[in-house]
Amino acid sequence: MRTRRSFCLIICAMFGFFTANAWGDMQQAGDYRIHYAAVSTDFLTPEVARANGIQRSAGLGLVNVSVRQRQSDGTMRAVNADVKGRVGELDKNSQTLTFRTVRDNDAVYQLATFRLQHDAPLHFALKVRADRNAGPERIDFIQRFYIER
Repeated sequence: MRTRRSFCLIICAMFGFFTANAWGDMQQAGDYRIHYAAVSTDFLTPEVARANGIQRSAGLGLVNVSVRQRQSDGTMRAVNADVKGRVGELDKNSQTLTFRTVRDNDAVYQLATFRLQHDAPLHFALKVRADRNAGPERIDFIQRFYIER
């Protein structure tokens, strides 16, 4: 239970709930808020990585997508979303991201790992479907990672 709580705190920090950082971002799509972030898996503590089946490595990244829906009373509720995507260097082939769902109490995260490229801008192209009756929202972002050697 403690590692799940730690995981939740780390994910919240990624999204900037506790600090203003450049890792997380958000896109509004109607009643849905799509939060997304990409970090090196070295960012995770060994306990959190182990509890969630994530390999910690200087050469691996983790992309996290979380969707929340505005309720009629104004509160936000985590919802499960279908997430598909690719990541790659701007001028080279990309790799498919394979997302899996992690639930932690009232939170739902979609996680995928990917290979990092040192000092190369990586383009993330995601399609997030939160509402089965609507088309997916497209999220594109570019992020550069630096691998400590």
